[in-house]
Amino acid sequence: MNRYFLLAVLVLANVATALLIVRDRHDHRQAFVELSKLEKARDALNIEFGRLQLEQATWAESNRVDQVARTRLGMEFPRTEDVVVLRR
Repeated sequence: MNRYFLLAVLVLANVATALLIVRDRHDHRQAFVELSKLEKARDALNIEFGRLQLEQATWAESNRVDQVARTRLGMEFPRTEDVVVLRR
């Protein structure tokens, strides 16, 4: 009787262990899928960030600023006689 009881306990322990392994592998796969999604999102954000940096550099370029100041704002460099230097 004790041998059959011990055998039943061992079989149940084996089945329980197998079920826990299956659950853990499923959790691992779900975590891996989530990691892959997050890595893709990170890569997309890095690409967007690089594009925005390039766009910012383009807008901040001195030639671009000078062009906008002249065409849209009607600005021009002051003539030499219009420049006043103040000294303390």
